[in-house]
Amino acid sequence: MIRVLLADDQSLVRAGFRALLDAQPDIEVVDEAADGEQAVSRVRELRPDVVLMDIRMPRLDGLAATRRITGDHRLGGVKVVVLTTFELDEYVFEAIRSGASGFLVKDTEPDELLRAVRAVVGGDALLSPGVTRRLIAEFASRSKAPADAPGLGGLTEREREVMALVGIGLSNDEIARRLVVSPLTAKTHVSRTMVKLGARDRAQLVVLAYESGLVRPGWLG
Repeated sequence: MIRVLLADDQSLVRAGFRALLDAQPDIEVVDEAADGEQAVSRVRELRPDVVLMDIRMPRLDGLAATRRITGDHRLGGVKVVVLTTFELDEYVFEAIRSGASGFLVKDTEPDELLRAVRAVVGGDALLSPGVTRRLIAEFASRSKAPADAPGLGGLTEREREVMALVGIGLSNDEIARRLVVSPLTAKTHVSRTMVKLGARDRAQLVVLAYESGLVRPGWLG
């Protein structure tokens, strides 16, 4: 059973998400929070698998709440998915940099929301691939200059190649087709790369790929 906590200051939004998620046989909503402070407190108490986190909330915004959750080693198994609207796109890359495992736009289709919750628990894919690729390309171009990443030196040539493909938003299946290997082999390379770099999840691997200069904006043609 996938345990989800909803954090949004709009009760109607929470009710809609709860109705959809609780109707699934493998998902249950364990609690709701109306602000960031409450979200952090409830996450520490309940240790859900996934937090659906709105950005704009009173007392503590979603980005700050995300940083508190992902920065707490006791909550290492909790995945945060940031909820956004197209008007708030400028926050998305910062959300992933803050430790979020991905994001969803609030008007996403119900089936996509369900797939996303299941995917982030499995760690198999960055959410909303099409939107993700456009946003990462746009906001990575505004990010700081590439920094030295000593951990990259410990990667094999194939792992660096796989990391670059993750960085441009490819799924494991797409990486497998690109490299002509099995999906299981692609997943193994991704997992080993994450372990070597100490990446919390696939989303952080994307950030590291850009910040290290392994992937540069404009490679998503």
